[in-house]
Amino acid sequence: MSYNDYLAITPDRMKRYSLKSDLMFMVCSFLSLMALSSLARLLLFYWNSELATHAPGSEIAMGFWVGLRFDLIICSATILPMAFGLLFPRGLSARSFWVAWLMILSGIMILVALVEPVFYDEFHTRLNSIAVQYLNEDPATVISMIINGTPFFTLLIVWAVCLAVMFTVYTWLDKCFREPEYASGVKAWWPRVPAFIVVMFLLAVGFRGGTIRSGAPLRWGDAVHSQSPFANHLALNGVYTFIKAIERLGDKKDSNTVWLTAMENQAALDITRQMILQPEDKLLDPRSLALYRETTPKERLLPDNVTNVVYILMESFSSRFIGAEGDTNNITPYFDALTEEGLLFTRAFSNGTHTHQGMFATFACFPNTPGNEYLMQSEEGHTHFSGYPAVMSDLGYESNAYVYNGAFNWDNQLGFFGNQGITHFVGRDEMKNPKFIDPTWGVSDEDMFNRALEELDALNNKGKPFFAMLQSLSNHMPYAVPEQLEIEPVTSMGSRNERMTAMRYSDWALGEFFKDAKQKPWYNNTLFVLVGDHGFSVNDMVTPVDLLRHHVPVLMIAPGLREAVGATNNKVMSQLDVVPTATSLFGKPFAQHCWGRNILALPENDPGFAIVKPSGNDPLVAFIKGDKVLVKQPELNPELFRYQLGPQPSAQELNEPSVLADMYEQLSAFLQTAMRSLNNKSVGDKPGLEDL
Repeated sequence: MSYNDYLAITPDRMKRYSLKSDLMFMVCSFLSLMALSSLARLLLFYWNSELATHAPGSEIAMGFWVGLRFDLIICSATILPMAFGLLFPRGLSARSFWVAWLMILSGIMILVALVEPVFYDEFHTRLNSIAVQYLNEDPATVISMIINGTPFFTLLIVWAVCLAVMFTVYTWLDKCFREPEYASGVKAWWPRVPAFIVVMFLLAVGFRGGTIRSGAPLRWGDAVHSQSPFANHLALNGVYTFIKAIERLGDKKDSNTVWLTAMENQAALDITRQMILQPEDKLLDPRSLALYRETTPKERLLPDNVTNVVYILMESFSSRFIGAEGDTNNITPYFDALTEEGLLFTRAFSNGTHTHQGMFATFACFPNTPGNEYLMQSEEGHTHFSGYPAVMSDLGYESNAYVYNGAFNWDNQLGFFGNQGITHFVGRDEMKNPKFIDPTWGVSDEDMFNRALEELDALNNKGKPFFAMLQSLSNHMPYAVPEQLEIEPVTSMGSRNERMTAMRYSDWALGEFFKDAKQKPWYNNTLFVLVGDHGFSVNDMVTPVDLLRHHVPVLMIAPGLREAVGATNNKVMSQLDVVPTATSLFGKPFAQHCWGRNILALPENDPGFAIVKPSGNDPLVAFIKGDKVLVKQPELNPELFRYQLGPQPSAQELNEPSVLADMYEQLSAFLQTAMRSLNNKSVGDKPGLEDL
């Protein structure tokens, strides 16, 4: 029987297609994947198009062009198995298998394409470790948040439709390229070897982002082509950034060693101490502990009857939408009224962009450092810090409470703060007859504050000074609030109406708490410290670190405070400065290992500083000092900007090499010393594993 006769009677599933057919099927599949990647980028652009208004059209177009290079990497990786398939005895003739392979990878790409626009709108970053961290924390809660806070079922239908379209494309390509192989044996196989070599060379170029230059292949920093962060982010590929984030999760220590070796350890320590220590400070163990010190305030700034301290950590309370800081949308009328009774810090910044970081920065007084963004869940987080609970304990306080809408197992709050000295926790499961229960998180802010009043009454009844921590939650996706609201829903802010309504409701609940608290016997004996845990993404991305996501209010209220220190303070500060500043108001010596300062004791020529790092394991950090901010993006040289906050925020890049060098040295020293101290378990009042 001749070979042609064999082909005539052989079923299609047993035939071998020609090299030309295999190559055409592979090339067209590759082009389909590239088109899919470009459509994903177009969807990201469309969903977040308001951000594009701050960038020239040419820079947005360049984002699409540069993005093709990142798409090459992912699409080349997808096609790689097919290249090896060329050498199989039947080549790529097992088309059902290859169509299935392409469908699996396309399904992942489509899923990322549909998820990323929502993710970017929330975090202003391409898909990264935040997604992994959320799912790892509590999948049930995260799934509930997604279902209740996003157009989940619509996206699911769109995903299924897109998969059907891609299946149609791949099966059509299969049918178009089925020319049989008329040769057999070695004669049919040997031409595939040089074809394989050529294809592998082209894929290698694709893996490098389309470049054959010597040195490193395409990297994250190559996406930066513009002064617009959105245009730069547009150039990236979501699958690429997600894979890189997972890689960094696996070797977080290795990926951040650059900060641990920036300079000699002693030099870093000396610079850090110069940055933090004030004349009122005296180091208690300079050989073993970087900043553990006794602070002796110069004077008491509060009346003698003020002995209690209550911190309120406000969920997603962004300064961008606070009337007292320039907003005109009437989102926070109750907070605005409270600013007339206390001291408002107008240039305060959160150390991270996640509640987790806001908690440990504010209450543990430790910075958010690269590789340690989820400190409370890590081995390093088991250490005893010398933060708010430890400081109050050192001052003789015993009675305390931590009241929160949700469950304390989230972010390991119970384990972490229990280890820091908090003894009484009241969370979702302890709430009595709540008026409203969020299907995802817990009770409403109204319920939390009502229970907080009861707990503060109970603490006061013990007859001793007390301290407490209250934490709100309603202003968090899915922004579930009671149906019957005492406030008008926000209807004028488009896609942000739901979030702004939740923020307005949270503000109302805060106002009701203070209205009731003022009737309590303990109110005039209490210092209240209100802190935003972080901001959220808005249309103005000020600098690559997105400063408005970090700009939060800090408000301190107590009898006589406003008269003693004024109504506002415009120094730059971070959450690390809150405890040293608030505790110093009492005028008593106290021991602390806080990585911040007493802002009220800064000399006139010290503008204050803040070191911030967004959530996720992307090694992006910034150093804010006065009206300047230094931004260090991964794989890029540091950049220096002059920024402006308020209703019309902006940033202008500066060419001041000496200032940039000084600020980068301080940033590097601070991070190096903090990370070494954390690794050495020397962040509290006890020596660590070794001397500094």
